[in-house]
Amino acid sequence: MKNATSNFFSKFATTIADWSGRPVAFASAVALVIIWGASGPFFDYSETWQLVINTGTTIITFLMVFVLQNSQNRDGRALQAKLDELILTSQAQNKFVGIEKLDERQLREMSERLAEKAECVEVMADEKVENLEPSSSEF
Repeated sequence: MKNATSNFFSKFATTIADWSGRPVAFASAVALVIIWGASGPFFDYSETWQLVINTGTTIITFLMVFVLQNSQNRDGRALQAKLDELILTSQAQNKFVGIEKLDERQLREMSERLAEKAECVEVMADEKVENLEPSSSEF
């Protein structure tokens, strides 16, 4: 039962996330706000009239947080699995598999070490390019 509910919610979240990212969803929301605004004079801009838009947008925002977070979590896990597979099947160091589980300090330290290595590689590449370029005296 738990797995069926989880699968249903995942499919639901994916569908809602896909739909909410489309231009028609944005246009629908804008149209709804325009209709609500235009209806103001008919309701004498009452508190109830204001409460309708406030309550509606709050509920939709609250629910969308969970739907979009579920979709983003799944996308992140899928992307991480793909990256792990690329690391495992390439010449890359396997120590990078699972680094998303490190704490903030460990990630920062690893990032700093990689930045230092990248600078060294960049310097070495620049030196190789300089050595390959013909000098002006050769012409």
